[in-house]
Amino acid sequence: MQTGLYVAISSQMALERRLNTLADNIANSNTVGFRGAEVKFNQMLGDTKPTRVSYVSEGEEYINTNTGSLARTGASLDFAIKGDAWFSIDTPGGPALTRDGRFTLTETGELVTIKGYPVLDAGGAPIQLNGGAGDITVGADGSVHQNGNQVALLGLYEADFSNGFMRYDNSAVMPTIQPEPVVDRFDVGVMQGFLEESNVNAIQEMSQLIMVTRAFDNITALMRDSEGSLEEAIKTLGGS
Repeated sequence: MQTGLYVAISSQMALERRLNTLADNIANSNTVGFRGAEVKFNQMLGDTKPTRVSYVSEGEEYINTNTGSLARTGASLDFAIKGDAWFSIDTPGGPALTRDGRFTLTETGELVTIKGYPVLDAGGAPIQLNGGAGDITVGADGSVHQNGNQVALLGLYEADFSNGFMRYDNSAVMPTIQPEPVVDRFDVGVMQGFLEESNVNAIQEMSQLIMVTRAFDNITALMRDSEGSLEEAIKTLGGS
């Protein structure tokens, strides 16, 4: 009977983690460039004799790499990435990756995010432009031009999240594995005048949230019943 309680507790721990990711996804369903998280669960075998008992792991969180819808804004400093790549930005916590391409220029000509974080080029250096040097145009390869001259190159980076990651402000993520600049990939590019919306389907996530919440409540009720049965058994055996 106690083994059943341990299995139920492991299930609740896993469901709690899934509830947290679902709640975070729903909260960011309208956040530009946000990519939702999913959780992968594995079976764990406990060394319980005479039989082996299966438990569920806490789960491994990973990023949903599906591309969000593209919205045309027409703004010269709004950018969306076509393909599986990321912009790199310099944050107080260190370099981070983001798909949020809402950029602007400071008074000194530094290209920054809406949170004020510098946007980095392929070499990891902040991008510096001249706000008075004419219109800014950006090619599909990320090359930035003013008056027909290339003045900078937006950094596009490949990310490997298999060893984990941490969320940061500005829809950003910090992978454990160091990201690498995109090189010679024709399936990756920049679209000027567009923004990528969140890839979270709010209705689908809400439906899953309800299902997971019900499962959590059902397991809680099952645990309560099991504890009651155990108490009754102890009382009966103790009375005899």
